[in-house]
Amino acid sequence: MIDLSLQAGARGTAMSMYIDGGWVGTDRSERIDVENPADEAVIASIVDGTVDDAQHALAAARRASLAWARVPAIERGRLVTRLADAVAVEAQRLARILVAEQGKPFDQALGEVGAAENFLRYAAENARRIRGDIFPSDHVDEEIHIRRVPHGVVVGLAAWNYPLALAARKLGPALVAGNAFVLLSHEFTPLSGLELAALADRVGFPAGLFNVLTGRGRVVGQALVESPSTDLITMTGSTRAGQEIYAAGAKGLKVIRLELGGKAPLIVMDDADLELAVTSAVAARFANCGQVCTCNERMYLHRSIADEFTERFLARASALSIGDPMGSPDLGPKISAGEVEKIVGIVEAGRASGAEVLLGGGPLDDGAYAKGHWYAPTVLSVEDNGSPLMQQEIFGPVVPLMTVDSLEQAIDFANRTEYGLSAYVFTADQRRIMQAARGLDFGELYINRGIGEQVQGFHAGWKHSGLGGEDGQHGFEGYLRKQTMYLNWA
Repeated sequence: MIDLSLQAGARGTAMSMYIDGGWVGTDRSERIDVENPADEAVIASIVDGTVDDAQHALAAARRASLAWARVPAIERGRLVTRLADAVAVEAQRLARILVAEQGKPFDQALGEVGAAENFLRYAAENARRIRGDIFPSDHVDEEIHIRRVPHGVVVGLAAWNYPLALAARKLGPALVAGNAFVLLSHEFTPLSGLELAALADRVGFPAGLFNVLTGRGRVVGQALVESPSTDLITMTGSTRAGQEIYAAGAKGLKVIRLELGGKAPLIVMDDADLELAVTSAVAARFANCGQVCTCNERMYLHRSIADEFTERFLARASALSIGDPMGSPDLGPKISAGEVEKIVGIVEAGRASGAEVLLGGGPLDDGAYAKGHWYAPTVLSVEDNGSPLMQQEIFGPVVPLMTVDSLEQAIDFANRTEYGLSAYVFTADQRRIMQAARGLDFGELYINRGIGEQVQGFHAGWKHSGLGGEDGQHGFEGYLRKQTMYLNWA
């Protein structure tokens, strides 16, 4: 059982929501069980939130936003820094919660906690980087000022694969920019978001500035998206969910930022450093059991090195450890039975279209894996770029590979997808690097390196992989809007 003692509104494993500086709903009977994906044990229950809960949180956020926007940015940054400090102090405990609710190995969970801390610290550093512009007017004794001001109330919808890091990634810049924030964590992984609220309460966040709701996206999420009290929506999740949110927010002309699915190609040319490419490809596919939007989802290997690369890759993949996530194996479980079923369907469709299984190929469901949601590391050889394996986001420990004859062919095959989030390229030729950068229709490129963006970069997808973006100065500015003032002193 995980320790949830920080949350003042918790009773045993019955969790509350955090609204307007207080814990709400502990005694409600309408609840949703939270499952440990490694053994299917129920570790907590959360409030099955309502439309009224959403409106309560938004009203509290609106009140808080009016006062918060007048607080000097440097003071807003200092409060966010205090939250980052609290996350660092509670790192071990937060990591255990992430393991229990999401299933990632403990060392990777610690890495997620560190990422959450870094997102908050970087956001706080932006407090002195809110810039405006002054332009000369065509009139005498007049200037044109372009001010950057907060939106007001920001709603954050976080995915289940990195629930704490994604919440911090959105919360930090939103608050430093002067907005109030309402978070709806995914019903699979709500506990880390609630714990973040408990830490915010501990370090002195004003009532209503940060609210955390629990419940179903179809009810609470839709109410948050459609409410006229919501000014900006930032969501990380599937492309399907993003399209629904985009449509739901259209009536109110909401400002919407979406980080959605991906189908990252990993291209290895004949002049690549194969050791680097193999090591990076394994990490980029199997981190967090493949449940990363920027994961290596398909590999294009130059024909002259394909056999050697495949042999090395299979050796590394077959040596991966799988087991109790608290023991920090290479792979933990998938998040749910439904996610395992989705992978089974894609793999079977791929095999029906001619793919050959080189390693693994199915779920693990007996012995030590009789309970939980486990899938074996799987590698398949594919000859048709139209295969479901090459086109559908797998989001699991499964990767297809194809041989290509040139970089041009690899780029052509890589671009034949609805997704455009990230891509990997391994080559020693600077001209090929620039050719790939110019030709690949993806918002984020990893050249001769493995997975992992940095807080000062800009994480943004193209096509069906999203709108807007997160991180860095460009991501921070998305939490501000521009106001033009014609200042005449004649």
